[in-house]
Amino acid sequence: MNAIARPASGHIGADISDVDLSTPLSADDFATIQSALDRWKVVFFRGQQLDHAGQIAFARQFGDLTYAHPHDDAPPADHPEIFTIDPRRYEERYGKGFKEAVQKRQYSYFSGWHTDVTAAVNPPAGSILRAETVPEFGGDTTWTNLVAAYEGLSPQVRAFVDNLRAEHRYGGSEKPAGDSEYARRVNANLLVAIHPVVRVHPRTGERGLFVNPGFTSHIVDVSPRESRAILNLLYEELTRPEYTVRFRWEPGSVAFWDNRATSHLAPRDIEHLDVERRLHRVTLIGETPVGPDGTESELVAGKPFTADHRVVVDA
Repeated sequence: MNAIARPASGHIGADISDVDLSTPLSADDFATIQSALDRWKVVFFRGQQLDHAGQIAFARQFGDLTYAHPHDDAPPADHPEIFTIDPRRYEERYGKGFKEAVQKRQYSYFSGWHTDVTAAVNPPAGSILRAETVPEFGGDTTWTNLVAAYEGLSPQVRAFVDNLRAEHRYGGSEKPAGDSEYARRVNANLLVAIHPVVRVHPRTGERGLFVNPGFTSHIVDVSPRESRAILNLLYEELTRPEYTVRFRWEPGSVAFWDNRATSHLAPRDIEHLDVERRLHRVTLIGETPVGPDGTESELVAGKPFTADHRVVVDA
């Protein structure tokens, strides 16, 4: 029996069945998954029996893996590639003020939409997230198709944004400052890059928007007022409902997304509930983005995000 991919919405997402991710993929199943990923940007699997080693083995069939996360100094023993997503771990890493800092950012345009680690000069090419424990209700994740968002712009606006570049850093437009544990951790492990606002996908050749509220601080070489206006236009475009798909997690669910062509929204509906939500992510080492004019991204601070990564703590 071969893997079967079925579209999950009009612009993004496909459900893939009839495949066991805990065993090496056949050539046909690998091709089905890669093809669906190229076309639909994020693919979903259910009922998988993966542990950390199994998740890493599955991911390595698609490329080399990064270290867990630029700020995570305590990935699981023997599995430095695993980044565990659990709100309780964020407070352990960034301090008790982290949740309040995130809530404060939500008064700006930042609503949780982001593309993974675009502060790096080579953001991950792909991310694979596995659910271990999820609440009985709520906690869904939503993805948006950045190629569809770009193509939804008028030709005149596409031509305008094709030549823009933007700075990306942790905190986006609200650079972490002061002496909080969160600010100290971010600034001791500083990652800053300038990326093209429109990225050419290295596999498909498609153009897609490459800005996100989570990491993009500003458009370079324009005034602050112009930068805000441009980014607000692009954020409104990339978060339009017609470009999105929403996924209901179950234990054993796996989502695999193309991080070069998507942004995603972490759940916002369970923060007031005393529920457990624990997932594990690995990320594929990415290449340096290239814009429509062939110009590559620039490293401003830090170094490329690879498996060779050391986290500075207690700076």
